[in-house]
Order: sequence, then structure tokens, then C-alpha cells
Amino acid sequence: MHAFYHPDTNKTDIEIKLSEAESLHCSKVLRLKAGDEIHIFNGKGGIFNGKIAKQEKKQTIVAIQSQISDIKQREFKIHLAIAPTKNTDRIEWFVEKAIEIGIDKITFILSRYSERKHLRLDRIHKIAVSAMKQSYNPFYPEITELQRFEDFLQSDIEEKEKYLAYEETATNQSLIKEAKPNSSYCIIVGPEGGFNSEELQNADNAGFKKVSLGPNRLRTETAGVVACNILNMIHLR
Repeated sequence: MHAFYHPDTNKTDIEIKLSEAESLHCSKVLRLKAGDEIHIFNGKGGIFNGKIAKQEKKQTIVAIQSQISDIKQREFKIHLAIAPTKNTDRIEWFVEKAIEIGIDKITFILSRYSERKHLRLDRIHKIAVSAMKQSYNPFYPEITELQRFEDFLQSDIEEKEKYLAYEETATNQSLIKEAKPNSSYCIIVGPEGGFNSEELQNADNAGFKKVSLGPNRLRTETAGVVACNILNMIHLR
């Protein structure tokens, strides 16, 4: 069943209108027409059965028939702060895979050795929506604008457990051993040039503990996916 994203959908809706981007995908790419059945995701755990009532090039009207599920948020929360890579394809790949695995919030940070200082958030959002629908993950994560690392450390970070992925950390201080199940986590993944000594000290002062993601040196986007996967996998024990 083809899935579409409409963030305002709720169980009291009779009819909704898809966004222009979703309507174009529906009509031009998937070639769906009036009478075809689809699924609607609201990004908050709700999945709905719908039937296309009206199909035009840039406007798709969907009749909501029933709510399939209303999934509750998990008992744990994953917030990952990451420095965008110079190659945009790689950071977009991270966003896609992190959402497929399961993530609640992504913060993009700008540090001393960051290679990319600008980010097209509109494109990131499109990739995030596509990944959510493809993986049938009914939750759309919060995604923030690119911000300075210093500003991030001084912001109101709500997560209980705070970590910084650091390749020189001893293996016995690995994330998989340090993280406790059913908690909230914020983990920082820096640029491939790493953090300078001042940034590391500031992170330490802000309560972030250095952890290892394994014995091998990882690219930024790979480290982000590995961290996300570890924090999900410890809840399958």
C-alpha cells in the first residue's frame, strides 16, 4: 500500500488535502487515481486508511476511512547532534538510515573543523518524509537548523544521558556498555576533523561523557548510524 504524509491528520477527519509535493508524487510518479486506496501517516504515530476522492496534478483529496493504528511513543528517546559532511549525499544518507532505524531528534551542529557551513533543510525534510514512509516508521523526528556547537551546548538539552562519540576513548567505555535501557539519550557526532581541545572541554563541562562506538575509525555519517542503531538495539535485549 502506498503511503503519504499529512501531519495534521487525526481520527476525526473526514477528508484531507495532500501537500503539493505529495500530490505530485501521487499523480505523476505513482500514477494513482480516484478510487485508489492509500495509507496516510501523520508523523505522530497515527496511520490511516484513505481513498483518493479527487486526483489532479497538484491537488489530491483523500477521504479518510479509518485509523489503522495509533502507536504510542517509545519509552526511550534518541537525540543525535551531528556535524554535516562536506558531501551532502553522505549526511542525507545518514538522515534516511537514522529514521529507518528509529530516531526522535536530529540537531545539525557547526564546529571548528566542520567542512559544511550551510545546509538545505528543505531537502533534508523531503528525505526524512520519504524514509518515514518507506520504512513504515510512523514518527517524524524533530530536525533543527544548523547551529554553532557552543550554542548547542548552552541550549536546554532535555535528555538524561549525554554522550560524545570519540575515537580515542577506551573500548571498555563503549556506548553499548554505558547506555542504560529506557532512558533518554543525546549523543554528539563531530566532523571528520574531530573536535578541538576547547570544544572537548566545553562538552565535558556540559556533562557529555566520551564513549567509543567500536574499534574502527568511522566516517561521520557511519558513526551517526552506528550510534543510533546501538541505542535502539539495547532495547531488544
